[in-house]
Amino acid sequence: MAMFVLVVDTSIMNVSISAVVRDIGVPVSDVQSAIALEALVSAAFILIGSKVGDLIGRKRAYVLGLLGYAVGAIAMTLAQSIVPIIIFWAVIGGIGASLLLPAMQSLIHGNFEGAAQKRVYALVGASAAIAAAVGPLLGGFITTFLSWRVAFLLEVVIIAIVLSGIKLVQDVPYTGSRQVDLVGSLLSVVGMGGIVLSILVWQEGGEWVGLLMIVGALALGGLAFWLVRRKRHRKATLLDPALFQVNTFRFGISQQTLQQIALGGTMIVLPLYLQMVLEYNAMQAGLSIAPLSLSMFGIAMLAGKRSGRRRPATLVMWGFLLLTAGLVILIPIVPRADSGWWLLVPLIISGCGLGLLVSQLNNYTLSPISDERVSEAAGVNSAGGSFGLSFGLAFAGAIMLAALAPIFTNMAASSTVLSASEQQQVAQALDEDAQLLSNTQLEELLEGQPEAIQDEIIRINTDARPIALQIALLIPICAGLIGLLLSFRMLRIPDPKPAGKGAGAVLG
Repeated sequence: MAMFVLVVDTSIMNVSISAVVRDIGVPVSDVQSAIALEALVSAAFILIGSKVGDLIGRKRAYVLGLLGYAVGAIAMTLAQSIVPIIIFWAVIGGIGASLLLPAMQSLIHGNFEGAAQKRVYALVGASAAIAAAVGPLLGGFITTFLSWRVAFLLEVVIIAIVLSGIKLVQDVPYTGSRQVDLVGSLLSVVGMGGIVLSILVWQEGGEWVGLLMIVGALALGGLAFWLVRRKRHRKATLLDPALFQVNTFRFGISQQTLQQIALGGTMIVLPLYLQMVLEYNAMQAGLSIAPLSLSMFGIAMLAGKRSGRRRPATLVMWGFLLLTAGLVILIPIVPRADSGWWLLVPLIISGCGLGLLVSQLNNYTLSPISDERVSEAAGVNSAGGSFGLSFGLAFAGAIMLAALAPIFTNMAASSTVLSASEQQQVAQALDEDAQLLSNTQLEELLEGQPEAIQDEIIRINTDARPIALQIALLIPICAGLIGLLLSFRMLRIPDPKPAGKGAGAVLG
């Protein structure tokens, strides 16, 4: 249920974008930035969150993480502007995720062994798929017929139910060093935060994008150097660099990140397309995306039950192959689609691929790690996923808006209807604020203009938006292709062997 809340929160936000924009009166890019910021904060603080869980207790960190999400959901229920959404939903909710995710994975690792552990990790992946399936539908239904605020209020109810049964969760004691690596913690925040923040700044048309990205990359490089140096001098480290000497762990983290980049990119671009291009309401957008989520759920459950019959690396290979194939099929469909039904088959194909991936990657990555190091490993695993999700959300959304401006400007420049001065006005307006607008919204902005000019600009808008979507889809497609290539390397190494209690591939 905790994983359900984690995933459904973002799903509801994605399908409710247009309703939130309308109700609180902000641009689409502001809400999109809040969505990306929430994933950014969780990614930036998740390594620290795993260490906090070791120090205060993994069960306590789990509870605090749930409470952080509850605060964010309550803020969404009451928000009248973008400020509380950013502070409470994005920042405090993101910090809650940074505590919750590694604590959850550590508790699973410490309470289950062998085949049972493998099944539980698959069920956790399936619960994420359930949330992905229910989130768009539930969020769309409630947003359309009640209010998006009610959807977030229901999250608070679910969290209350989880907390009422907290005695069922057994804590897993931590026996390692309790020293804190402050420098490593700072470098991890600056590194992961800097890179994704650079994408957000670029998305908003800000300056210093390159500098922020360079600072982030240098901080991540500095973190790696710092960890190795501290380990050599037998001093406390934020995480043990020896973790990355385990092939299965290294490949698992990489694949988790790529899977989340593909998922994040897809889940930000498609709702925008459905709501702004096809002018669907939240309910219709949720129903259109449901084939992706439902097939993801079904395959995750099936693969979890029958995973022993195939090598994990083989299932991961097929997962990335199906994910990429479905997205590639979308490319020629997008300009021709006049309803969500056109997306049905490719979304089912991609959903099947995602279902295979979520059923395998957590267990593949964490099963060979010892109990003492599992918090660190779970933190890295969660960081890879959160970082990938935030990167996919921010980068695909930014690419879509960035592509729209030159496409629209070029089409306007070649128009025989618009005069030179009108073409210049279009270019200047887009340069200042490129937004994905529905034709209805554009008609309202153009009210008072000659009918011929209105028709021409709406025609250009109709032609430009699908091209921008096609370009944005290249982000999740590239992530899927890289994952497919890495899966062939995974096939060449032995499958991970579960560590069992008290022993593992990586020891303190």
